Amino acid sequence: MQTHARKRKSKPKFRRRKNETKLGMSIACLSIFMMIVVVGVNSHTLKQKQEKYMMREQELQILIDQEMQRTEELKELATYTKTKKYAEEVAKDKLGLVYENEIIFKDEN
Repeated sequence: MQTHARKRKSKPKFRRRKNETKLGMSIACLSIFMMIVVVGVNSHTLKQKQEKYMMREQELQILIDQEMQRTEELKELATYTKTKKYAEEVAKDKLGLVYENEIIFKDEN
């Protein structure tokens, strides 16, 4: 008879383990679902940041190109300022100097 009584005691333990297993699986599934949601939200946020950074990179590249062009213009100007033609233009325009054999015509206005 004792063997029969032992069988009755083992059934509730088995059922209890099965219920605990279901609860554990439910908690694990819920945890996995929550992690998927968090990763999805973070992924969306990172994509938005990436788009902002890409736009900023394009803006900065445009600025770099403009500054490179300006640098080239300044180099050309520096080369031009070292020429004799530039010195003559400055002497005529700013200082009012002329060559000895040059005739100047002025407007009456």
